[in-house]
Amino acid sequence: MSENPEKVLVNDIQGYSIHDGPGIRTTVFLKGCNLDCQWCQNPEGMSLSQQVGFMENLCQGCGKCLKACQHGAIVATPGEHRVDYSKCVVCGDCVEACYYGALVMYGKPMTAQELFEEARKDKLFYDATEGGVTISGGEPLIHPEFVHDVLVLLKEDGINTAIETAGCVPWKTFELVADYVDLFLFDFKMADPARHEHYIGKPNDLILENAEKLVKRGANVLFRMPLLKGVNDSDENISAMSEFAKKVGNPHIQLMPYHRMAENKYKALNKPYRCEEVPVMDKSEVEAVRLKFVSHGIDCTTSK
Repeated sequence: MSENPEKVLVNDIQGYSIHDGPGIRTTVFLKGCNLDCQWCQNPEGMSLSQQVGFMENLCQGCGKCLKACQHGAIVATPGEHRVDYSKCVVCGDCVEACYYGALVMYGKPMTAQELFEEARKDKLFYDATEGGVTISGGEPLIHPEFVHDVLVLLKEDGINTAIETAGCVPWKTFELVADYVDLFLFDFKMADPARHEHYIGKPNDLILENAEKLVKRGANVLFRMPLLKGVNDSDENISAMSEFAKKVGNPHIQLMPYHRMAENKYKALNKPYRCEEVPVMDKSEVEAVRLKFVSHGIDCTTSK
């Protein structure tokens, strides 16, 4: 470790997670992403910078935040967002003053050692359930050295590791971390490069290339597909994704049906919610998609 270790912004450390790999896990959400998925469930993870968010439903109108802010960045006008981001310097004074938790700070600077020590507190549960630690984002692999250092510490302590990634990073990043990762949870969104760029901000050539290399390297990879009605549930996309998964020798896909639970996070950051018109699929619709993958020879499951 360096004498002046790198610090990365951590949005959340979520214990007792059962959705991000086997067993009981701790999922760590790092800040920053190099994609722009229209349905992103963690908008607070997009930016590389600290941000103040406002949870309007928790606000009791006590006014303490107005007194605490020295920069005139708190707005008290009804119907307007509480934070004027053009004036906010992210000092955190308003967050400290907010007794009700309506103002929140997204992003806590942590070193790899600090993050490891926090995550290992639940090692007893990992050992009892064959669980471990999952590093997520944002896109965690835009912090390659930091993630590498955390993974090394975890593996030295005998803790199972997983990475959630969209795969749009240089291959050398995967080479740096792969030996310390027990499971890659690899986002596999859609096959058509033009649609991929439209909905996600970049084409998918690097992502598919990395997915193939990772499987051929012998890594344990689970393709996971965010499933959105009218976006990537077409027969053409299902067929193309199935053929790719079989071609690279990893015919396993987990569906993650779109939900609207992140809508309040967008409001907290005063960001537009771009999936307003996307309907939530019911269980029968999700099952129909799953069976189509199965008909193409894919071992397809649905997330819990």
